[in-house]
Amino acid sequence: MKRHLISAADLTRDDAILVLDTAEEMARVADRPIKKLPTLRGRTVVNLFFEDSTRTRISFEAAAKRLSADVINFSAKGSSVSKGESLKDTALTLEAMGADAVVIRHHFSGAPHRLATSGWINASVVNAGDGTHEHPTQALLDALTMRRHLSGVGRDLEGRRITIVGDVLHSRVARSNVLLLTTLGAEVTLVAPPTLLPIGVETWPCRVSYDLDAVLATSDAVMMLRVQRERMNAAFFPTEREYARRYGLDGLRMAALPEHAIVMHPGPMNRGMEITAEVADSPRCTAVEQVANGVSTRMAVLYLLLGGSEPAIAPAARPDNTPAAPAAPAVPDTPTAVEPAGPDTEAARTEENK
Repeated sequence: MKRHLISAADLTRDDAILVLDTAEEMARVADRPIKKLPTLRGRTVVNLFFEDSTRTRISFEAAAKRLSADVINFSAKGSSVSKGESLKDTALTLEAMGADAVVIRHHFSGAPHRLATSGWINASVVNAGDGTHEHPTQALLDALTMRRHLSGVGRDLEGRRITIVGDVLHSRVARSNVLLLTTLGAEVTLVAPPTLLPIGVETWPCRVSYDLDAVLATSDAVMMLRVQRERMNAAFFPTEREYARRYGLDGLRMAALPEHAIVMHPGPMNRGMEITAEVADSPRCTAVEQVANGVSTRMAVLYLLLGGSEPAIAPAARPDNTPAAPAAPAVPDTPTAVEPAGPDTEAARTEENK
């Protein structure tokens, strides 16, 4: 991987497979009583969020802490940003504090790229969502979820048909998913009303349809996007009821999917609009699984960006004795620990040295 993760376009197929395989190994940590590894001990990760977030911020925080990194959470509200401090001055402050990685979410598209290429900081920069541009780690966790259900560990998504439905115009998740899924060999179709498709979408590496019912029978996965009303400054569709009728996923439409197909949603959901409660609570809906996969995926990203070239995690056999993916670091069954110095150990050493 490169030094920063700004766009899903930064990832080659081998890069993406490496992240996904590493995430599979990191996911094993969640099954332990102690969910920690010493991999990034002594490193500092700053969550720099200029925009409200719950899932992404908590996910990155959990990922960094499970790798034993020191975490600093920065929120624009209540900070010097609200007093007019620029991104440059904020970055210089973080550099002075010795940040090793900066996870940034910003309401302006291009802010993470500016931070990574400005020379203001030496830290690795991870884009956690910028405006309506991209959200690469969301695309990675979505790909991890799809691969588990549709292809299997260690493989790509060659030939799989993925349908992304809804507010593509305002969705950074859609942009990153189109880029990454295409890199992994999937065939992507965007379904939305014409008013919710961006200008130039015909140049994207995907198909476009305005009829949801026409593509359901051939879809391996359907990803429903949230209608981002907070970004809308005009009427993009007649009514919410009309949108739900034409582009919402309900029980009847879910029944039209192939038996193996899954339903995805990046969250948060507008239940009753883009997805009904019946579908959201169905076993075929992977929304909760995507949240869990987000932690292990972001652990993998931070490890690969900050862990160095030497393996920071000792290899270990899997419970079923199958070998781990060759490109990904294996996770030990117990975290490495430093033996505490105590009376017993000191006495033993003294006795041994006599």
